[in-house]
Amino acid sequence: MSAQAAPFAVLTDIAQRSRSMAAGLPEQQEAVELWNGIGFVLSGEHYVAPMGEVTEILHVPRFTHIPGVRPFLLGAANVRGRLLPLVDLASFFDIPRSSRSQRDRRVLVVEQGDVFSGLVVDSVLGMQYFTTDSFREAPQGVPESVRPFVTGGYERNEEVWRVFSAADLVADEHFLDVAQW
Repeated sequence: MSAQAAPFAVLTDIAQRSRSMAAGLPEQQEAVELWNGIGFVLSGEHYVAPMGEVTEILHVPRFTHIPGVRPFLLGAANVRGRLLPLVDLASFFDIPRSSRSQRDRRVLVVEQGDVFSGLVVDSVLGMQYFTTDSFREAPQGVPESVRPFVTGGYERNEEVWRVFSAADLVADEHFLDVAQW
């Protein structure tokens, strides 16, 4: 063996032994695509609002009743210098309230264009994640009054979370017409 071939042979031998002893790459797992939103309870049922539609979650603040408005408009609260109308969603949809206590009630703050409104729900369950393949076009058992604002649902653990469109709600004429006549 020549003097120049010996170092090359040694390096080739090292490379070959390294490849034979090397551990394989970790198994590639397929990434699961997720959808997320803010989960809440309304009349004992689970709903989820898309993340981009809810700007804030609050405890129900002190508010002032407003005379001459429909019963679903609880009143207006001062939130950091802005007047926030509070709408009781159960009353708006004319569905029974769940048996949760007043302390559990929360406000989903929605700001779409010129509309700044607080939607009072029975409780908020925080951020919820669902696999996109668990989406259902038309979930069963949605009350008739709520159905126009439900854009589908996600199934998890044999339970369907209805996707509630707050943007569609605040664009609805009935929602915007709060004057008692």
